[in-house]
Amino acid sequence: MPEFNNRKPMDLRRRGIYLLPNLFTTGALFAGFYAIVQAMNMRFEHAAVAIFIAMVLDGLDGRVARLTHTQSEFGAQYDSLSDMVSFGVAPSLLMYEWALKDMGKLGWFAAFIYCVGAALRLARFNTNIEVVDKRYFQGLPSPAAAALAAGFVWVASDRGFTGQELQWFAAVLTVFAGLSMVSNLRFYSFKDFNLRKSVPFIAIFLLAMFFVLISSYPAGVLFLLFMGYALSGYVLWLLGLRKPRTSEKS
Repeated sequence: MPEFNNRKPMDLRRRGIYLLPNLFTTGALFAGFYAIVQAMNMRFEHAAVAIFIAMVLDGLDGRVARLTHTQSEFGAQYDSLSDMVSFGVAPSLLMYEWALKDMGKLGWFAAFIYCVGAALRLARFNTNIEVVDKRYFQGLPSPAAAALAAGFVWVASDRGFTGQELQWFAAVLTVFAGLSMVSNLRFYSFKDFNLRKSVPFIAIFLLAMFFVLISSYPAGVLFLLFMGYALSGYVLWLLGLRKPRTSEKS
């Protein structure tokens, strides 16, 4: 008992959990859980939108923690577990319930490839966080892979297609996203963008036009956006293959 009384108030505060950033992480986790529930209830568009909401909340928690200087090891681990639910389990279950379950073993095998790919991607990110180049991600980030799967379901459902009609496309896309996450391809991280740096006026105008474009048809624009990002790693890889040959000729 005396030992407890001798502790400083600062030591006790440090043992607590920062509320603000973990509140965003909890919101992302809830959105992922909600997506799972909606997928099981055959409300696939609701599930897809919930995954995108989880993406937004997941992008905010880390930035809020850095801005408020409330980073913690607990927050990092909690965020990783939340990502596994929202960007690993939820998208794979969504794709399985929407299109893959009628394919038998091939269907659940494709969904599992995505799920295990997300788990391995998150584990590798946590262990290599101090090693890799900050400008690039090693492998497709799990939120981008989840957006690719959710965007496909969203745009297909919005256009009146059923999962059974597109089950082979869904299977290929699911496996593609899963394998891309565990690949060694480089994907631009956008972490070197300095939001405090002044930009030309035209940049603000283009940003406003970007939001107008998304609002015009969110499902299609977001799917094409993340499909382009998923293919960008392969483009960088192909460009990297050409460089050594060019230097040898010169």
